Amino acid sequence: MVQILAFLCLLGSVLNAVPRNTVPSSEFQLDGDYLLGGLFDIHHVSSPHLHRPEAINCTSHSLILSRYRRFQLMRFAVEEINNSTSLLPNVSIGYILFDQCSDGHSFPSMFNLISVNGVIDPWGEPPKNLIGVIGSSTSPKTVSVAPLLMMDLIPMVTFYGASSSVFSEKKNYPSFLRTLPANKDVIEMFVRILKHFQWHWVAFLYGDNSYGSDGRELFIRKIQDSEICLAYSKGLDHQTDYPRIFRQINTLRVHVIIVFASKWMAEVLVGSAIQQNVTNKVWLASDAWSLNRKLSKTKGIRNVGTVLGVAARAMAIPGFSDFVHSAKAAALCENAEQETFCNQVFNCSGLSAADVIDADPSFSFSVYAAVYTIAHALHNTLQCGAGRCNDKMTVNPHMVLAELKKSNFTLFNQTIHFDENGDPNYGLYVVIFWNHNGDVQEVGYYEFYPPFHLVINSTEIQWHTNGKVPTSICSQECPVGYKKKPEGIHRCCFTCEICQNGTFINVTEDPYTCVSCTDAEWSADGSTSCSLRVVEFVPFTDAGAVVIMVAAWTLVGLNLAVSVLFAINYNTPVVRSAGGPMCFLILICLTLSSLSVYFYFGQPTAASCVFRFLPFLLFYTVCLACFVVRSFQIVCIFKIAAKLPKLYSWWMKYHGQRLVITVSFAIQALLLLIGYSYDPPKPFNETFWYRDKIVLGCDINLKATSTSVIFLLSLCFLCFIFSYMGKDLPKNYNEAKSITFCLLLFILTWIAFATVYLLYNGTYIETLNALAILSSLYSFLMWYFIPKCLIIIFQPQRNTQQYFQGLIQSYTKTISH
Repeated sequence: MVQILAFLCLLGSVLNAVPRNTVPSSEFQLDGDYLLGGLFDIHHVSSPHLHRPEAINCTSHSLILSRYRRFQLMRFAVEEINNSTSLLPNVSIGYILFDQCSDGHSFPSMFNLISVNGVIDPWGEPPKNLIGVIGSSTSPKTVSVAPLLMMDLIPMVTFYGASSSVFSEKKNYPSFLRTLPANKDVIEMFVRILKHFQWHWVAFLYGDNSYGSDGRELFIRKIQDSEICLAYSKGLDHQTDYPRIFRQINTLRVHVIIVFASKWMAEVLVGSAIQQNVTNKVWLASDAWSLNRKLSKTKGIRNVGTVLGVAARAMAIPGFSDFVHSAKAAALCENAEQETFCNQVFNCSGLSAADVIDADPSFSFSVYAAVYTIAHALHNTLQCGAGRCNDKMTVNPHMVLAELKKSNFTLFNQTIHFDENGDPNYGLYVVIFWNHNGDVQEVGYYEFYPPFHLVINSTEIQWHTNGKVPTSICSQECPVGYKKKPEGIHRCCFTCEICQNGTFINVTEDPYTCVSCTDAEWSADGSTSCSLRVVEFVPFTDAGAVVIMVAAWTLVGLNLAVSVLFAINYNTPVVRSAGGPMCFLILICLTLSSLSVYFYFGQPTAASCVFRFLPFLLFYTVCLACFVVRSFQIVCIFKIAAKLPKLYSWWMKYHGQRLVITVSFAIQALLLLIGYSYDPPKPFNETFWYRDKIVLGCDINLKATSTSVIFLLSLCFLCFIFSYMGKDLPKNYNEAKSITFCLLLFILTWIAFATVYLLYNGTYIETLNALAILSSLYSFLMWYFIPKCLIIIFQPQRNTQQYFQGLIQSYTKTISH
């Protein structure tokens, strides 16, 4: 920092030693009570390559007529203000203007502007009566000179080109304001145009400088969460290989090219496109070159495609034409010897007033507004009113800056005011189209501030695709119900995959993900929404449920009838041989087991799921234990008693039958208690087998209930062994045969149910389960108890003591032989 300040001091001393001309009348200078600086790039230096520091003679380079027009417009605005009786009455504004034709070699002009008596003192007072600077005209030029103004808070109001977003950072550019939209607003307009025409696959070519790089960064940031993809971007400079750029763009199948560069770069780029026979493209031009009349009439421009652009609306400034004619008549610019300082000369002898008036009128209002903005700020600073101003005040630049920030006045029905960053809070841009005649035609507009309207009349655009709006996409949109599967790094490039059943796609929220439906919903392949599943269970009113419940009540009735019949005939041989008092226990357990049937119907609950299995498993275990005991007793009497008398004696002494039944009941009860405590049956929604409905059922933990089922099957197997051993006993002692047949029915019933359960998981599986339980209960009732009831009622002669003794004697003789 010290070295820089020392350099400025040395340079100031050198400037002080240089003799200065004092020609009173020049286009570049005007005396006044307060001075405005002006930086205009009237001439253009394309690529200066200097081996040592030196100033550039701008007049030796190419003229930019549109910039000279803006130069004259500032002079006109100052003259108009000086002639006004309402704005700054009795106060005159002068100016010192410079031709800033180079980004980095126009410092002598700037140093002269901020010097005091030819000396630059970084710690001293700012130049007397300098209240602001109009310009520079581009972002790179502004970056190079703005810091010299910022340190003294000298207002710098730009009107064209200096649109980089970096100038909105008040920490670095506290006294910078502009009367043109910032890059962020222009980029926003580009993005809205792309969305309007649904162009999602674009290239972005930009000037390789602060202006272009800022535009590229803003564009990337703006499209980050949109459907627009940046297929290709490239910075342009004097060494750019344009043919290679076009080859790469064609390889990527990009049909829309945004060109965010200066007028000169755009001319070289489009000229190269014409030479390389680049066709069928849409070119989006930034405001820097969209109104380039020379380029729009270039031979072959129609072949490159369709050129659209954004631009400030051209506005006629009343009185300007007369001013240009009078200035031309004064011939202030025709004597090149009138130069008062470096780059304060322009020989306009070859120009007519019509040439200046007919030049590109873009940004005329921005220049005009910039001058009037500082004038109004000075007007407020000097407390002007009632035809006079406070001429005793000492005006410093920071005082004018404070009023600038509060600007709020009307100019040509446009309210001029700024936001906290010094950016304009007003204005609109137009959408332009280069028609087939080479003329620039307005086809829409965009308001930069609320409500942010973008209006485009597409029917007025003469598309190169025979009237159809061109497309620029990497991949075709997916059909309805398909998700996008990204390919590569760009989200615009993808393949399409159909969303499977049970999922859906919502392209407005996330076109890349198939969203799963909830358990209560379903969807077919390729769905865009889910439908509610139909909830199914077997209600109590179902025909099958009614039949089974009636059958269960019938079972209870038959059990009661058999119990009464057996009680009446309790001492008869048939009842005694059937088991005597054990028969009543079996009938009671069969009745209690039938309770499980009723809990298979209706909507499942935690309690109903428990009682679907608990009564049957517990009390059917008692039934099987009774038949185990009964089968063992029959075999024991006829086959084991004689061979193992001690075992028979022990069995009778300790009431073995009661012991086995009680222990079996206790074991099963304990197993059920442990299993249900670990993981009891609970309601379960079956959604796997049927995608469009929910089958309500009960979920059973096989680990928790397996021990209970195994114990039940063990009793069944044991009972089957004992009953099979007694298959050849006397006819009236054929309980073993009946038990064997009942067990076979029981086993076959559950094998059949298991087979159906594996193949069918619908609503009526619960009905079949209840039917299997009922069948297991009826097997013992119908094939064990009912035959005995028939003997008691219809064959009483077979229910006598003598008849049974005869059968036993016959069996004894048979086995003795």
